[in-house]
Amino acid sequence: MPIKILIIAAFIAIVVSLGSALFHIVKHKDDEDSKKTAKALTVRIGVSLGVFILLFLALATGLIQPHGIGTRIHSTPPASTNPSNP
Repeated sequence: MPIKILIIAAFIAIVVSLGSALFHIVKHKDDEDSKKTAKALTVRIGVSLGVFILLFLALATGLIQPHGIGTRIHSTPPASTNPSNP
């Protein structure tokens, strides 16, 4: 459960960073605000990369389990039920 809370918090941070960048692009036009926009977008990229790595490690260590389409990839194949093959 803590991993889910961490991922949700990271997604909220991404949205806040995007909102900050949008605010600085729309409302202000001087050089200082373009630096703030670049910093906000850099933070978003860093957090997105961190979430990707966190999800990869959580899946690899078994902290999260896939369900849905990804389940078939990780499950073992069923035994053959072909009667011609003893």
